Amino acid sequence: MSMKFARLAGDRLGWAELDFPLRPEDIHSLETGNSVQAIPEVKNKLCVAWVCAPPGAGSGGHTTLFRMVQAMEARGHECTLLLYERDSDDVARYEQLIRSNWPAMKARISSATTDTGDFDAVVASSWVTAHVVASRFANTTRPFYFIQDYEPYFYPRGYLYALAAMTYQFGFANIALGEMVANELRTRNGVDPDLVVPFGCDRDVYRTIARPTGGSPRRGVVYYAKQSADRRGYLLAKAALERFHELCPDQEIHIIGDEIRGWTTPVTNHGSMRPAELNLLYNDTIAGLAMSFTNVSLVPGELLAAGNIPVLNADSDVKLDMDSAEVIWAAPHPEELARALAEVVDRSDIDFYAQRAAAGAPIGWAQTQAEVARFIEGRSKEAAPHTFKDTLETEGSSETRWFGHV
Repeated sequence: MSMKFARLAGDRLGWAELDFPLRPEDIHSLETGNSVQAIPEVKNKLCVAWVCAPPGAGSGGHTTLFRMVQAMEARGHECTLLLYERDSDDVARYEQLIRSNWPAMKARISSATTDTGDFDAVVASSWVTAHVVASRFANTTRPFYFIQDYEPYFYPRGYLYALAAMTYQFGFANIALGEMVANELRTRNGVDPDLVVPFGCDRDVYRTIARPTGGSPRRGVVYYAKQSADRRGYLLAKAALERFHELCPDQEIHIIGDEIRGWTTPVTNHGSMRPAELNLLYNDTIAGLAMSFTNVSLVPGELLAAGNIPVLNADSDVKLDMDSAEVIWAAPHPEELARALAEVVDRSDIDFYAQRAAAGAPIGWAQTQAEVARFIEGRSKEAAPHTFKDTLETEGSSETRWFGHV
């Protein structure tokens, strides 16, 4: 009953409206179209703005985006990070967090709502920021869209789903991270991404560590908990790990990310960990439960690089970007996932499988960084054709879309 009353109270108080991520003036319409202007001059040094939400410490999506920023900086371009929040223009409070967690990135930090400076290119990094770029930077020479996931899947079919889906038809130069995103853009939106780049793994950090002779063997399993994102399967993972404990009560369960409470199973909470600390934990444990119902996360690749065996929920989309033979796929059911983990920890030659896993880990990020940087450079130097209106006649109706071929 308490849950029912909480929902009723939330409905009356309008809690859902508090989560709406855009200001009214930043909601872009496909009917409006985008005005892409001709390039006044060709520059060797570009001024590039990257628009994103304020990051949290350890954010995987921000880490990947910031790698692309660093790649442009390394090639001599000037980068600005434009942070967007619905209810605030004050981004100064995030500066220390960003500088301490991503020290290699030197970009200037400003607000997307107050800084609409003279940029040669602006890169959106989410559906929310795509609306912001389309609404606030309509005269920007080159809008780009770095797409890390198919974000309509973050929501039930409804308003937010529709707002997210329309962004792929804003006429930006779409850069898809991985084949899953590219496939969804083609099949769901009829949009061919302008560039598809592979997932990478930070092989400088995530690697196997030589174990001393007579040292403690790998033991236990690890799980990266993210309770706020249903696509990461927290409730399924909880049920699977509780069942795993029944099957293997002597194997410790390590939780990183969110600190969890109220499980019937004993766990060790580590909270948020820095990459080097994560690598040590991955090297100490045998297997990791990595859940995703949209695009694959960075976790499976990092586990592999550290010689840890990832157990994933079987999903055809996720498999498009995680093809290592060492990954264990199990049906998205607590019993199946628990038994898959149990089979991995019960193997007789743990070190043998750990070395095989590390050998099958993804490559580093250098290829993706170089491809993205070259793409932005190349597109920013091209002459911009005019945006045009393409009317698609459908049975019994007329659907109008805007396409800017950039």
